Amino acid sequence: MVITGGDPLMLSSRRLAAMIAELSAIPHLGVIRIHSRVPVVDPERIDAALVGALESEKGVFLVLHADHPRELTTEAAAAIRRLNRAGIALLSQSMLLKGINDEPAVLEQLLRRLVSLRVKPYYLHHGDLAPGTAHFRTTIDEGQAVVGALRGRVSGLCQPNVLDVPGGYGKVPIGPNYLARNDDGTWRVTDYRGDVHHYPPLTD
Repeated sequence: MVITGGDPLMLSSRRLAAMIAELSAIPHLGVIRIHSRVPVVDPERIDAALVGALESEKGVFLVLHADHPRELTTEAAAAIRRLNRAGIALLSQSMLLKGINDEPAVLEQLLRRLVSLRVKPYYLHHGDLAPGTAHFRTTIDEGQAVVGALRGRVSGLCQPNVLDVPGGYGKVPIGPNYLARNDDGTWRVTDYRGDVHHYPPLTD
């Protein structure tokens, strides 16, 4: 079950607790996923009452929406730690935004900071084809290049990427294709430097 926006953490703690309790009572529901920007835009809202409202025997995941490392202020970090201490699993969702975070060094800083706060990078969204957003949208080639550049800069903990297929057809990875099949059934693997290797390795 995904609870998203508006922003569900803008609800009162009482209403949020009631909603979580109702969802938790559904026998076949195993996971409750909440998407929010509140921890970065209003960190003081993440108080004891709100954290307590998220208590459940189900798996509760909070997906933090953050797009730039400067959003992860001292106050935001403190709010994230309050969620961590309560045992709430934290993931992140970011948008790839032209002129804002479409440089590998900026994304690297964002992703490393998230991981240091025990937030697992989950989605790095390529921009939707929404009217009025073209000036923020990168091309597929640009998105693949940025994701490819991250491959050699950060560990697997910091490797999110996704294209949300227009029309509600789901999400697919947007990263470069690192594998190509040879005619004999073996493979060519391209590493993050662009060097090509054979798999299985060629033998004498």
